[in-house]
Amino acid sequence: MQSDDSLSSSMDDFADSVQDADIPEELPMMAVRDVVVFNYMILPLFVGRPNSVSAVNEAMSGSKMLMLVTQKEISSDKPEPEELYEVGMVVQIMRTLKLPDGRLKVLVQALAKAKITDYKQKEPHFRVGIALVEEDEPSTQITVEIEALMRLVREQTEKIMSLRGILSADLMGVVNSIEEPGRLADLVGSNLRLKVAESQKILETVDPLERLRLVANLLNKELEVAAVQAKIQSDAREEMSKSQREYYLREQMQALKKELGDDDSYTEDIEELQKKISKKKLPKHARKEALKELKRLEMMHPDASEANIIRTYIEWIIDLPWKKSSTDLLDLVKAAKVLDEDHFGLEKVKERILEFLAVRKLNTETKGPILCFVGPPGVGKTSLGKAVARAMGRKFYRLSLGGMRDEAEIRGHRRTYIGAMPGRILQGLKSAGTCNPVFMMDEIDKIGSDYRGDPSSALLEVLDPEQNNTFSDHYMNMPFDLSKVMFITTANRTDTIPSPLMDRMEVIEIAGYTQEEKRVIARTYLLPRQAKENGIKLSQVKLDDSIIDLIISSYTEEAGVRNLERELGRICRKLARKIAEGGRGPYSISKNTVEKYLGPPKYLPDAELDTLAQPGLAIGLAWTSVGGALLHIETSIVPGKGSLLLTGKLGEVMKESAQAALTYCRSRSSALGVEKGYFESRDIHIHVPAGAIPKDGPSAGITMTVALYSAITEQKVRKGIAMTGEVTLRGRVLPIGGLKEKALAALRAGITKVIIPKDNEKDLVEIPEEMRRKLIFYPVSHMDEVIELTLGSFKKPEQKEA
Repeated sequence: MQSDDSLSSSMDDFADSVQDADIPEELPMMAVRDVVVFNYMILPLFVGRPNSVSAVNEAMSGSKMLMLVTQKEISSDKPEPEELYEVGMVVQIMRTLKLPDGRLKVLVQALAKAKITDYKQKEPHFRVGIALVEEDEPSTQITVEIEALMRLVREQTEKIMSLRGILSADLMGVVNSIEEPGRLADLVGSNLRLKVAESQKILETVDPLERLRLVANLLNKELEVAAVQAKIQSDAREEMSKSQREYYLREQMQALKKELGDDDSYTEDIEELQKKISKKKLPKHARKEALKELKRLEMMHPDASEANIIRTYIEWIIDLPWKKSSTDLLDLVKAAKVLDEDHFGLEKVKERILEFLAVRKLNTETKGPILCFVGPPGVGKTSLGKAVARAMGRKFYRLSLGGMRDEAEIRGHRRTYIGAMPGRILQGLKSAGTCNPVFMMDEIDKIGSDYRGDPSSALLEVLDPEQNNTFSDHYMNMPFDLSKVMFITTANRTDTIPSPLMDRMEVIEIAGYTQEEKRVIARTYLLPRQAKENGIKLSQVKLDDSIIDLIISSYTEEAGVRNLERELGRICRKLARKIAEGGRGPYSISKNTVEKYLGPPKYLPDAELDTLAQPGLAIGLAWTSVGGALLHIETSIVPGKGSLLLTGKLGEVMKESAQAALTYCRSRSSALGVEKGYFESRDIHIHVPAGAIPKDGPSAGITMTVALYSAITEQKVRKGIAMTGEVTLRGRVLPIGGLKEKALAALRAGITKVIIPKDNEKDLVEIPEEMRRKLIFYPVSHMDEVIELTLGSFKKPEQKEA
C-alpha cells in the first residue's frame, strides 16, 4: 500500500462532522504499509492487493466506512492479525477511481481513532469489531506550560520546514491557528516524515498534552538531524569551486563520512599506487617525487580535476624503466650470423656493430653509440636497425621524425597544460620496457620547425652521450638516464641535417646495391619472403638469374631493392591465383613471359650510346637522395649576340658552373681555333633534359665544359664514357661526393669508363671489388686532361690498387 503525503491536509472544520457521523461497531478492515493515518487527514491511497480491494468494495456497498490499520512489516503482502497494530483510524471513502492496471485509487477522510476488539472475518478480507478511542478531555484553560509547549512545537516546526526548504505561509498559518494540543500534535506528527513505529506511538497516546510532549521530543531530534544535514551541505559548498558543482552529491557523501568520524583518506587506488612505488626499483629522486605527489593526492578529493593529473603523473613515474635493462648478447660469432641472416653486404655497418659488442664485452660501462645510417630509400636502413636489436638481444623501438615540427614531441608538454604527456622519447622507452633498447629515429633529415619550436634543437641533448645521462623531459621534470640507449638515426641525405646535430652522430653511409648484389638479395631474401607472404611454395616459382637481371634493369630504376621486391610480389600474387584456381606448378618465368606478369618494361636502356655520338652532347654523373643518376648535357650554338641561355630547371650553383665552363672555353680560344669575335656573335644554349626535375650542384662542371668544347669544335665525345667533377675558371678539377652512387649509375647504364677528380682517387676503396673490375676510372686534375680523354687521343690509364 502506498500513500502520497503531498496530498495530505488537515481540515479545521472537520471535528463537527466526526461527532455527527454514525460509526458502526463492525467494519471491513484494510492494512496499509507505509503510513499512519491521523485525525483530520484527507489522503489518497493506492489499493492493489486483492483482500484490500475486496474490503474497499464492501465498504462502498455499505456505509462507505473502512477501518485502516498500519502493518508492522512493510514486506508482508498478506499480514496476519499479529502483524498489525491494534489502534488505527476509521475513515470514510470520499471517492474511488479504477486504474488501467487494475488497482484502485481511493480518497479517504479520517473520522475517528479506534481500536480493534476482535476479528470477525479473515477471508476474503478482514472484518473487525472496533471500539472508538476516547481521548482525554482537553483542558478548557490553556496554562503557561501548555502555551510554552505549543509555542515550542510551532517554532520547531517552522525551523524544520525552513531547513528542509518546504516552508510555506499557508502551512504555518494552519499550525498557528490551532489552539488544541491534541490537534496540533496530530497535524505536526503527520507532516514530520517519521518512522512508522514513532508515528504509531503518537497515534496511540490518548492524553493530548502527553502526545504534544512526545511530538516536541521528536521535533528536537529531527531538528538536530536537519541542522547537521544543513551543516554538511554548507561545508560541502564551501569546498567546491564553480567547476565542481556537478560533484555536489559526492561532496555531501564525503562530508557526511567526515561528520560521522569515518576516516576514508586512503582509497584503494592510492593503496595500490603505494604498493607499486614500494616494489618498483626507482632512483632516489624519482621515489622522492612519487611519494611527494602521492601525499598530495591523498589530501585531495578523488573527483578534483588536479587529482587525475597527479595520478597520471605518478603512474608515468612507476611505468618508466628507470633501472630495468635487457642483457646484451656478447657472442660476436652469433651476432655476426644474425646480421648476415637478415642483410646481404653492408659490411661497414656490420663491422661497426660487432666493434661495439666487442668493446661492451671488455667494458660493461661503455655508453651507447649514436649512429646515423645515410643512404637512398630501399637499401634496408630501418630493417637493419631491427637486425641490430636482434643481434644484441635488445628491445627495438622505432620513431618516425619525418614532418615533426613541435619541440614538445621530443621533450613533452609541461603539466600545466590540459592533456599534457611526456615526449616521444620517454613514450618509446615505456613501450620498449627497458632502459637500453635500440632506439631508431627514422628520417632525421626531414625534421621541420615552426613557431612551436625546433625539434632538432631538442635532439641535441638526446643524441649527445655526454649530456643524455641527465635528459629532462618537460612533463616528468626530473633527469632520466639515456646513456644506455643505442640510438640509430636514418637519413637519405645529410645536407638538411643541422651541423650541431650532425656533429653528435657517427655517420655510416649505405650506398645503393650493384646488379649482382640485387640478384643475390632477390634470390636469398626477397623471393622467399614474397612466396611465403602470398601463400605459395618457393619450389613453385622458377626464376633464373637472367630473368632476375631483366626485372632489375627493365622494371626498376633504384639504388635499393624496394621496387624489386614489389615486382617479385606481383609475380607471386599472379602465381598464387593460378594455384588457387587448381594449378599445381611449378611455374617457370622466362624472358617471353615476364611481360605477361609485369606488363611492358618500364625502363628502356638509358638512351643508346651510339645516338649520343653528336657534337655538343656529353654524359655526366649526378647524386640524388635516391641514388646515382646519369646527367645528359646538351649544348647548341646559334648566331646571336653572345648570350648564355641555361634551361632544364637548374639551380644557382649549376648555373654558375655553366658560366665557369664558358669562361674557361673563351680563355682557350686560340687552342679551339676560333676566329676573333666568335663568342660575341653567337648565343650558347645549354640544356639538361628531364626539365621538370630540379638539378643543382657543382659536380656537372667538367661535363658542361666538355659539351661546350665539343659544340665549338664540332667534335663528338667518345662513346661509353661518363664524367663527374667541379671545374674552376683556371680549369682545375675539384673533388665531389657520392662517388660510389655515381659509379653504380654508370654501371647500370652500361658505361664502363668514368672520369673522376684526382682527389677522389682515395675514395675508390669504398667501391666493391667486383665494381672496380667492371669499371675503368680516369683520375684527372685539370680540364686539359678531360678534353684529351673525351675529344683527343685516347690512352688507357694505369689502374692503381685501391
